[in-house]
Amino acid sequence: MQIDPAQLAALSAVLRCGAFDLAAAELNVTPSAISQRIKALEDHIGTALVHRGSPCTGTQAGQRLAKHAGDLGLLEAQLIRDLSLTGVKSGARLRLAVNADSLATWFIPALAAVPDVLFDLVIDDQDHSTDWLARGEVSAAIAATDKAARGCDSFALGALRYVATASPAFMERWFVAGVNADTLNRAPCLVFNPKDKLQARWMADVTGARPTPPAHMLPSTHAFIDAAKAGIGWGMNPEVLVRDSLVNGSLVALVPGQPLDVPLFWHVSRALSGAIAPLTRAVRQAAGEGLLR
Repeated sequence: MQIDPAQLAALSAVLRCGAFDLAAAELNVTPSAISQRIKALEDHIGTALVHRGSPCTGTQAGQRLAKHAGDLGLLEAQLIRDLSLTGVKSGARLRLAVNADSLATWFIPALAAVPDVLFDLVIDDQDHSTDWLARGEVSAAIAATDKAARGCDSFALGALRYVATASPAFMERWFVAGVNADTLNRAPCLVFNPKDKLQARWMADVTGARPTPPAHMLPSTHAFIDAAKAGIGWGMNPEVLVRDSLVNGSLVALVPGQPLDVPLFWHVSRALSGAIAPLTRAVRQAAGEGLLR
């Protein structure tokens, strides 16, 4: 089945911009033309591709087709590089699954090293990011497992070190009797989202038990640190981000000398490995500078 490139570009633009008129402005055509192309593509494929709303979102089939368009752009960019075609603009767009803490600490320099690609980042827990690859919704991912999804390769990057931290006042309120299974079971902790198991893993490592403390959900790396400083709860924070706070005393480690090191791996679709090779090199270099070996 052949797909009209103009129709595919219209679908990608609608899902990226969230509206038909914005997609039309991006592609320099009329909203009517965008609507006609989407309808023609849906008729050709035989299923709905766009949930019409504010914003417009893709159906499962629509999202897969939009990713296909991005993959074609990456392959085109590789061809332009291989043939040294200067002055030719590629349509490279790459969708990645990345955990928030990597994005906040070491990953941005890798993106900056590949200026000819437009990135679409999906933020998800490092224990679940390969699910996006398995569903074919991203082309590469940062994950905490070395087990590659089918059709993908994985590369070890190093480990991101976390420290369980809280404010001095929080420690005085909740841990006067020490940090143990009983006190951890009562003291409020911080959790990024329901998938976040870092706090649970650290408590199991330290106590040999599985405390179930009350938890605040804060889906932001930097809000995690601010909340810990404010005494809202304790949480696992990347050491690189709290190093100064530990030195100046605004944060303290719950148990000094008990970090949690989370190994990270770069997973990439084998079919696109050549097209993504520049980013893979940049990711491995950035990881070498920002992660523990």
